[in-house]
Amino acid sequence: MLLTPKRWKHRKQFRPHLKWAATRWNAIAFGDYGLKATESGVITARQIEAARKVIVRHTRKTGQLWIRVFPDTPITKKGLEMPMGSGKSDVDEYGTPVRRWKILFEFTGLDPEFAEKVVISAAKKLPIKARFVTKGEVR
Repeated sequence: MLLTPKRWKHRKQFRPHLKWAATRWNAIAFGDYGLKATESGVITARQIEAARKVIVRHTRKTGQLWIRVFPDTPITKKGLEMPMGSGKSDVDEYGTPVRRWKILFEFTGLDPEFAEKVVISAAKKLPIKARFVTKGEVR
């Protein structure tokens, strides 16, 4: 099931600026290995779920997974052949704005070589570039 917020204060939001690097949530806090974004962008709930499934498939009984992002920003989309103007359209899906250097996923319970392969295959499901990091790594 896809991640969506249970309640929200405003149904539609502005898009945030993703110009700067993340100053918080940029180090591994819970697990031993992680997936860190190396460029900024917006990740939808479907893409988070696809990457989560790849990691869970390999860490099923031996590991633990922490998802460090939550899709709480509504993404609107105009219908096909809709004229310009007439305001902002309806909410199509939910996503999360990600700045570069932010940790997206953390997990533990695998050996480092296998964990790197798992993270690389999970990163292919995301629309931004991401890389494998270990605990204690600065950048």
